[in-house]
Amino acid sequence: MNERLAKIRTDMKQFWSSRTKKQKITYISSAAAIIALAAFLTFFLSRTEYVPLYSDVSRAEIGRIKEQLDSQGVPSQIAPGGTSILVPRERVDDLLVTLAAEGFPNSGTIDYSFFAENAGFGTTDNEFNMIKLDTMQTELANLIKGFEGVRDASVMITLPTQSVFLSNSTEQASAAIRLTIDPGHQFTEQQITGLYQLVSKSIPNLSTDDISIMNQYFEYYDLNTSHNAYGPSIADQMSVKKTIERDLQRQVQMMLGTMMGPDKVVVSVTTDIDFKHENREESLVAPVDEESMEGIALSVQRITETFTGNGPVAGGTPEGEDPTDNRTGFVEGTFANGDYEKVEETVNNEVNRIRKEIVESPYKIRDIGIQVMVEPPVADDAASMPAGLQEDVEQILETIIRTSIDKESAGTLTDADLNDKIYVSVQPFNGKVVESPATESVIPWWVYVIGGALLLIIIVLIVLFVRNRRKAQETEAEMILEEQVELDVDDINQDMETEGTLRRKQLEKMAKEKPEEFAKLLRTWLAEE
Repeated sequence: MNERLAKIRTDMKQFWSSRTKKQKITYISSAAAIIALAAFLTFFLSRTEYVPLYSDVSRAEIGRIKEQLDSQGVPSQIAPGGTSILVPRERVDDLLVTLAAEGFPNSGTIDYSFFAENAGFGTTDNEFNMIKLDTMQTELANLIKGFEGVRDASVMITLPTQSVFLSNSTEQASAAIRLTIDPGHQFTEQQITGLYQLVSKSIPNLSTDDISIMNQYFEYYDLNTSHNAYGPSIADQMSVKKTIERDLQRQVQMMLGTMMGPDKVVVSVTTDIDFKHENREESLVAPVDEESMEGIALSVQRITETFTGNGPVAGGTPEGEDPTDNRTGFVEGTFANGDYEKVEETVNNEVNRIRKEIVESPYKIRDIGIQVMVEPPVADDAASMPAGLQEDVEQILETIIRTSIDKESAGTLTDADLNDKIYVSVQPFNGKVVESPATESVIPWWVYVIGGALLLIIIVLIVLFVRNRRKAQETEAEMILEEQVELDVDDINQDMETEGTLRRKQLEKMAKEKPEEFAKLLRTWLAEE
């Protein structure tokens, strides 16, 4: 066995020493590539992918789950923060069912099922009231968790102590609620009102004034009770103002972003909103026919008098005068012929009587200011800005302002007025944030290409190694055959072969089987002679 190993070692040394430097480098690099590929494939194919089993659980509960998994021999990891536990992906569904059957996760809270499991005759009134209060807090927190955007809720209720004496006054309860909401989630006014009503109706003798609700960022959610005849509250005014500015900004950003690219435009919009709330009653009188300024004739009375013939003329003492006064003379009346006609017409017209009760909307845009920053197509070259593009942007902004602003408040807008409300700046954006590309969890394509190339190299090396090995074995067998002395049994009828005869036969055999080596041997003999 040792001789065999020594021979193999000698053959390997001879094989290695007979190789050129280029072949040695090729063999070493191929072996290193094979080892690296094997390590790479072993790492990625044997790596265990861990996914969350439970998230946002208390650390005490995570510890109990970890202990249970360790007892079952399941590998697990604790996520940073200690509120999540990770297990292999292929075991998630199985572990969820198994742990749920064993009562995990157990939050430690008390719900109404506690009474069915633990109620007994030995429970005192204080213990019962404490369990009841804890149960109400748990059930109310579970109700609030069902709202959209709420991840967790903690409820603290303070109930009034019942007195043994009768009293006409009723003590009020109070509730403090802390919500853990999703980042960026905003509740509407209707949702906040519904939350207050839910809490108020869930607890006896609890008014909405005794409820306090806040989130994890210490922001309070106040119940809006300021909708009255005096108009919206300050909070509503700011909300309406922000909504109008946001809608205008999105409209301009979308339009200009389509023209120049979303990362080439920055828009800022400021507005002046009229929140004056006005209730007005008008009683107007207008003609039926505005052209002739006449109404509808309800009643018409016409009187016509005529007289023809002789009659007394005017004369006599003037009425109210003293006949004895010398300043006034007596006029003698005479008779004369004449005609008399009198026409009298009375018309009663009806006009339009209009009564209007007008409630003015408290949301009117009195003024708008739009500021736009545009980056040229080539950031460092302002001359790359297409000719006339800035004028088109200003024209678009002027149209938006004309159609959005209140006509009664602003009046007739001139071009100079619109230019004062618009500012367009063309300059490079030095503070632009460059987003890093998202990393992919899948194996990239170039890994497969390298793996295929390495696999092909491995196959070629294996073929070469097998071929060289087979050739070395054949050479070794030939050398053994050459070294062995053929022991032939002499025929009794033949003469005994001498050493020269034996060599001659070997040379003849070598000339037949290996003519090249026989020729080399002859050349060597000739050179020595």
